[in-house]
Amino acid sequence: MTAMEITKENFKSEVTDAKGAVLLDFWAPWCGPCRMLAPILDEVAAARPDLKVGKVNIDEQPELAAQFGVQSIPTLIAFKDGQKTKESVGLVPHEMVERLLD
Repeated sequence: MTAMEITKENFKSEVTDAKGAVLLDFWAPWCGPCRMLAPILDEVAAARPDLKVGKVNIDEQPELAAQFGVQSIPTLIAFKDGQKTKESVGLVPHEMVERLLD
């Protein structure tokens, strides 16, 4: 499954109103660690068909970044049934991404 772009316009329908697990990646194109994290997120998404992965470009969506207090990227935020459950900041290995979803 390819990560979908999350914007302030689709946040409610894709995250808040979503049933099940959603993992948001707050990133920016100029961020090296963000680019290194992308294939890890692709692996996790491929292994978890029940998971929706969304990417929030902080340069294009500063309101969403501010709403969740994102100060460093990459930041991953896990949601379950529309509620924030866990958060991770920085480049993390596959296993740590999986733990966010537990």
